[in-house]
Amino acid sequence: MNTALIINSIFAVQKAILANEANIESLDRAIGDGDHFINVRRGCEVTAELAKDLKDELPAQVFHKIGMKLLSTIGGASGPLISSFFMAMGKALEGVTEPSRAQFAIAFGAGVDAIKSRGKADLGEKTMLDVLIPAARLLQNFAHEPIELEKLCKLLKEDAHANMLFTKDMIATKGRAHFLGERALGHIDPGSKTCEVAIGAVCDLLTA
Repeated sequence: MNTALIINSIFAVQKAILANEANIESLDRAIGDGDHFINVRRGCEVTAELAKDLKDELPAQVFHKIGMKLLSTIGGASGPLISSFFMAMGKALEGVTEPSRAQFAIAFGAGVDAIKSRGKADLGEKTMLDVLIPAARLLQNFAHEPIELEKLCKLLKEDAHANMLFTKDMIATKGRAHFLGERALGHIDPGSKTCEVAIGAVCDLLTA
């Protein structure tokens, strides 16, 4: 992984998120507060705008600057959570010019742990973490294995999709959805869908 790949990933994720606008919005209208997609779209826009100023930075600085930008521009609960993810990744990669697969896995895990800590959430609570925690574990499990990139990306996409669907059968304990109790059953968590889309976009970019 290098800075150019991170920048290309920014635009790939933005394109994928916009392509899934109707789906994500409908999920949020069902059990969320209605502003999830607005915040995600805004986050993609400001990150894409920032990208032109990142090409000469090391990955750690890229992630840190993305995190700081998102913290200052995204509203609602999403801003602090997503910004903490990127800033934790940046801290984990400090001084690394071109992170290896193992180093990226550690950084991704650190980012997910930051979301867990700030959001005081974990697996099974119908949040984005139901996709992100398994993804982090999968990356760490294969960090030192001689698995082909195409196979790893296929596993990541399949895992993210399955775990996103699992949120349909969960009762939310965080966010607005937790006020709905059992009425949230049968609905996919919008944050988990957004993460599934983002993971898929990066995997598709890596294997194109």
